[in-house]
Amino acid sequence: MQGQQQQAYDRGTTIFSPDGRLYQVEYAREAVKRGSASIGVRTPEGVVLLADKQSHSPLLEPSSVEKLHKADDHVGMASAGHVADARQLIDFARRQAQVNRLRFGEVMGVETLTKTVTDFIQRYTQVGGARPFGVALVVGGIENGEPRLFETDPSGTPYEWEALAIGESRDTIQDYFEEHYEPDLSLEEGIELALRALASVSDDGIEAAGLGLATIDVDTEQYHQYSLDELDDVLAEHELLADD
Repeated sequence: MQGQQQQAYDRGTTIFSPDGRLYQVEYAREAVKRGSASIGVRTPEGVVLLADKQSHSPLLEPSSVEKLHKADDHVGMASAGHVADARQLIDFARRQAQVNRLRFGEVMGVETLTKTVTDFIQRYTQVGGARPFGVALVVGGIENGEPRLFETDPSGTPYEWEALAIGESRDTIQDYFEEHYEPDLSLEEGIELALRALASVSDDGIEAAGLGLATIDVDTEQYHQYSLDELDDVLAEHELLADD
């Protein structure tokens, strides 16, 4: 009987169940959990974004897996969940950032951009004929000289974090952060923390070809995505190469 009641309420995003749940939003969160992990770490020197791009086929071109995105010069985003949904949200965020530059002659704040995106996401939880976005985003950047790090949820709710993970193995990675994160980390230490957190849930180790790494530092306020050679050097420096 309980299953029949749930089925009656999970066919539309606009219908609350008697216990106040929106099942389609919960299903969207499950889609996020099935996506490969993305990580964000905030340090006083900047923000680190790390994405797991491990492929299940050796024939897949690694560069075609899009998990990290530059939203503006000072803002980057990492995704977990449906890639196509992520691309729609990234494109929306980029348009909003450019409109703000053209209209006001200044960059859009990280918090403002995040809340603009989550407002857009929320619309799809209360409109008939549409489904929620099956993706979560890690949004990191520099605002007024301060690093900021946010998460977007399929419900349209923003959360600010010091360190977070979305996607597969989220709970395990969060436990790792709660044990090892320190608020006074340098940017390099933040990179190492993110890599070690991801390595802690990888049975086969981590390889440069299966990772995406980007930073936005306080000094330049510029998004920088690491090349394959740079990733190899970072992994070797911290003795995290899969062969090790």
